[in-house]
Amino acid sequence: MEESQELALTQLRTSVEKLASSTEGYEKPTLMRFLVARSMNPDNAAKMFVDWQKWRASMVPPNGIPESEVRDELEFGKICLQGPTKSGHPLVLVLCSKHFPAKNAINFKKFVVYVLDKTIASGIKDKEVGDEKLVAVFDLANITYKNLDARGLITSFQFLQSYYPERLAKCYMLHMPGFFVSVWRFVCRFLEKSTQEKIVIVTDGEEEIKFKEEVGVDALPEEYGGRAKLALIQDVLLPQTAPEK
Repeated sequence: MEESQELALTQLRTSVEKLASSTEGYEKPTLMRFLVARSMNPDNAAKMFVDWQKWRASMVPPNGIPESEVRDELEFGKICLQGPTKSGHPLVLVLCSKHFPAKNAINFKKFVVYVLDKTIASGIKDKEVGDEKLVAVFDLANITYKNLDARGLITSFQFLQSYYPERLAKCYMLHMPGFFVSVWRFVCRFLEKSTQEKIVIVTDGEEEIKFKEEVGVDALPEEYGGRAKLALIQDVLLPQTAPEK
């Protein structure tokens, strides 16, 4: 690790202590995610880290969000967990035509945490390193106005940005209809530049070919030109589902 990174990590640890918290138990890869997310500024990264610790402690039980608390959202069958992709990351697939705006904002936030935690956990080999990433695919095929949920999208991306820094490797938007473009432009107002740079809107044949090549046929379900079977996230069994200790 470069000397400048070591110095930044030391300064981060010191700044966290000044904020009455501790980095004990967290390895370098985890701390580096916060530094990278805050342009290697130790003070800003420390604040983000402590905010994340407080959020995690208040929002998520030690063993993660139990499936029983998000069953209403799971029953729509809108989230699939595939992978690994060609780059070795778990793939979370959102079938947007099966999504409807949540009536309970708190429960929806728990659902987002459940999905992100389980997706990241599925990419852990033996022991969590701390820098595991995920690939997301939003399939907008056959959506109607009933499925539109700008607030839900904003919440999901803001959670990724604030509480899962540098966890998103790539995000693909498939089959975006014309009436969704204005919604997406509104959502983008809330996305950091670094997040927007990881999002690809697949619009033509050439981009679709590149999408399939990058994800890989072994991770892509048959419905998308791959070899895998669709697997609902609740049907995927993992040894652990709460990677963020």
